[in-house]
Amino acid sequence: MTTTDAVWADLTSRWQDLADLNGTLALLNWDQSTYLPPAAAGGRARQKALLSGIRHARATDDAYGRLLDAAAARTDLSPEQARMVEVARKDFERATRFPSAFVQERSRHFGESYSAWTQARPGNDFARMIPYLEKSLDLNVQAAGYFPEFADPMDYFVDQSDEGMTAAQVDAVFGELRAALVPLADSVIAAGAPRTDFLNRHYPAQAQLRFGEDVIRQYGYDFAQGRQDLTHHPFMTRLGERDTRITTRVKEHDPIDALYSTLHEAGHALYEQNVREDFLGTPLGGGVSAGVHESSSRMWENLVGRSREFWAAYFGDLRDTFPDALGDVTEEEMYRASNVVSRSLIRVDADELTYNLHVITRYGLERDLLSGRLAVTDLADAWHAAYESNLGQRAPSDVDGVLQDVHWFAGGPGGAFQGYTLGNVLSAQFFAAAEAANPGLKGDFARRDFSRLLGWMRENVYRHGRMLRPAELVVQATGQPMSVEPYLAYLRGKYGALLG
Repeated sequence: MTTTDAVWADLTSRWQDLADLNGTLALLNWDQSTYLPPAAAGGRARQKALLSGIRHARATDDAYGRLLDAAAARTDLSPEQARMVEVARKDFERATRFPSAFVQERSRHFGESYSAWTQARPGNDFARMIPYLEKSLDLNVQAAGYFPEFADPMDYFVDQSDEGMTAAQVDAVFGELRAALVPLADSVIAAGAPRTDFLNRHYPAQAQLRFGEDVIRQYGYDFAQGRQDLTHHPFMTRLGERDTRITTRVKEHDPIDALYSTLHEAGHALYEQNVREDFLGTPLGGGVSAGVHESSSRMWENLVGRSREFWAAYFGDLRDTFPDALGDVTEEEMYRASNVVSRSLIRVDADELTYNLHVITRYGLERDLLSGRLAVTDLADAWHAAYESNLGQRAPSDVDGVLQDVHWFAGGPGGAFQGYTLGNVLSAQFFAAAEAANPGLKGDFARRDFSRLLGWMRENVYRHGRMLRPAELVVQATGQPMSVEPYLAYLRGKYGALLG
């Protein structure tokens, strides 16, 4: 083995170690969100802090930095290898900005904050969370401060999750969407609500879970490389190269909440399960950005799962699963009920039209917190005021207000939400490109055939991992930069047809 080959072997070994440490931390997080006994929360926070410190030490080791410099100077690397080094060097330079003690403190604090939130939310006790959230905010402002090249803390957090984007770009997208979606939602709501009484009947939990799992198997989710469990707030996580898990939650008087949660998280997992094999265990072995990742989950949840063709395929099975609850319900009624538009308080329960207004609200509050314009002690009141302004709703308590989302309590304010709406925008843009390449694509869904859509997404989005930058990936896959027009066209077309 030559010297340069030894350098590359050392690098790939280090990358695998970092991937394994990330997977181990993900395992601890997954367990904390699913099965961890409440009394074990303190010990789990300590374990996560310890592993975070070990991972940070490995990620910032001087010898690792010298290896990256040596690899970057080589001229014989393939394009994939060169991109691995580029991404690794960027990750290394970012990691070296943070002192190890700071990394461990953040990890420990966020673990403790999450555990406190799981108890404070059911008790409507935002006061309990104020000191946790104040410290989270301080830690995140401090984190952004290690990167003075970002004048605005939100620019740092946006770039962290959606590389290359700025807060000003997000502001522009959100402004364009809000201007279009508010009057569209008003029009649809004014037209009257469809029948939904049957959604309040009894649907046993285990039967719901089996039905959803049958659907995602047909989507292409590989249960040999994953599983589904229950949690407070559904999520997808990768614990290893061939271990991509999803979670959901079940309401026994709502047959579609768990279903769409399952479809959504499976959409994330399909991305991770279809990254190129030779990228796994390297810096390229995962999704490229929050927005692109969310585009996959929202596509499989909404553009597929809420389509007329989806219900043509699956309503009969659902009615057979719950004959007492759905015996007097038609396929058309289920399709319309799954697409009802209403002003609501809960983001994860929101319809396609109003969902983005929930995100825009949270994003605005984050910006105000990070800039110092809003104090944590005033956040609950600011939340209620923003919801009255953007959605015409006021939560009866903080349970459905500032306490409803886990993000700020498990990771602090900062870039946690804009990816959801960017994902909505991109989901329609990717789907339109897939349709153009596969005429009659929607007809496949009525036959429970998702192979052409999965194949297009695998070839044009999933397999690339982090090989391309987000903006490059979008242009290569769709022929144009990110645009809100395909998304607005999709929404106008869908709801225009629903209203006749």
